[in-house]
This record gives sequence, structure tokens and C-alpha cells, in this order.
Amino acid sequence: MRRYTFSLLLVFFCTTTSIAQKTMDSNPTKKKEDKIAKRNKINEIIRNEEEGVPAFNKQSTFQFKLNFDGYGFLYELGKMKTPYKTSIFQIGFSEKQHPKEEKQTSYSGGGGFTMISKPFVYGKQNVFYQVKLGVGQAIMIGGKGNKNGVSVHAVLLGGFSAGMLRPYYMEFVSNTGGTEKLKFSESNRSTFLSPDKIIGGTGLSKGWSEMKFNPGIYAKTGLRFDWARFNQVVSAMEFGFTYDYYSQKVVQMVDVPGKSFFPTGYLAIVFGNRK
Repeated sequence: MRRYTFSLLLVFFCTTTSIAQKTMDSNPTKKKEDKIAKRNKINEIIRNEEEGVPAFNKQSTFQFKLNFDGYGFLYELGKMKTPYKTSIFQIGFSEKQHPKEEKQTSYSGGGGFTMISKPFVYGKQNVFYQVKLGVGQAIMIGGKGNKNGVSVHAVLLGGFSAGMLRPYYMEFVSNTGGTEKLKFSESNRSTFLSPDKIIGGTGLSKGWSEMKFNPGIYAKTGLRFDWARFNQVVSAMEFGFTYDYYSQKVVQMVDVPGKSFFPTGYLAIVFGNRK
């Protein structure tokens, strides 16, 4: 029985090895053919671009942005007008943070146990969100005819920005010995700014029904480096500056004057597809 089992295993091993060897032998040929087909396709795209025909008709991308004062996400739709000029439409969401914001935690407990509170920002009065709608252009300024597919685009864009302020709530020890969740007001200033009464933050659970709308406009300038110019998959990185102006001054921190103009820099990862 053992000899029979061993014989079957030996036959299986030899067969598998033979198939694997054949597969390995055929892989280099297939890879070579794929490489040649890809090179021919790129050459055809370059010839078309030299004649003024865009390589693709449109592109759809998503971006994750890290700003100097926050973070954001956006969706972009691009329509190629010429090989070197693309009209772009963007919609995005971001949270803008104040330079003086600093997350903290409080500790409490007894009997050998320590409780850690939800993180909070001391002295924060409002959370500032932005929803942006913009139009503009991406103009290729480098990489023309570059067969490795790397291109550099100047991005110029502007549009409407909906600023939204959500009151910032924290949890405190009340005078009755219980707890209470408060937003800042002049009537509770002494409590709101007393570190020894702060239990912790409230997360995203409070303030949504009290949001205030603040309309504005914005402009954006940047440079986008596209490492997959001739591929259907978009893979790029972008950095630049945005400039926001709002009709009313935005107050984010207690006892810190509000402002209407917000310039900032950003770095974004861009991914998506072309058709």
C-alpha cells in the first residue's frame, strides 16, 4: 500500500514538474509578445498625438489630499480636448484645521484601573468643513512624446466653496456630579476652558443640526506628475496651493480672531482610469 501511494505521489510530482516547466518555458515568450504589443500601442498613441488626436477621450479619478491645515477627498472628471489640454471638473470635501489645534486625552480611574477619554481639542469652538465645486484645465508642460509615459501637467482650477461650521462639543463634569456635553458660549466660558472639568470629546455625534453655511470661492494651482500617461489606469501625484475666500469670517478657536482668507499647500495621490 505504501509503495502504491509512493508511486502515485511520484507520478503526480513528475507530472506537476513537467507542466510547471512547460509553463515557465512559455512565459518568456508571452511576456516578450506582451511587451512588444504594449510598445506598438504606445508608438501608435504617440503618432496620433503628433497629428493632434488625443490618446484618450476622458478620465475619471479620485484624489486623497493632505493639506498643510487638514485633509480632503475629491472626484475629478476630465475631458481631453487636445493631446496637451484637458478640461477638468472637480467636486471635493475637506476639513480645515487651525494651526493651534492639538489633540489631547484625559485620564481618570481608581482601584488600579485607568480610563482614557475620547480625544479632544482644548479651546476648539467650531469644526470647519468645505464642499467645493470647480472647473479648470490641466495643461501638459513636460513629457511630450516621452515614450516612458511620464508627463507633467499644470493644473489651474477655480469655483464655488461651501464652508460649513459645526459647533464643537466636549463632555464635562457637571456641578451636580454628573456629566454634560457642551459647546462654547460666553455663559459657559469658565467651564468650557477649565481643563480639570473636561472628561473628553464627543466624536462626531453632536452639532450636525446646528451647522452654519458660509459661501465662498476658491482657486487652485498645482503640478501633476503622471507616471502612467499611456495607460488606461491613472497613477499620479500632485502638489500645489489653494486659496479660499469666504463671505464671513470663520472662527475655529476660542479667543482667536476669525478670518476669511485661507491660503494653504497640499500634496495629493491621484488614481483612476481613462477611456
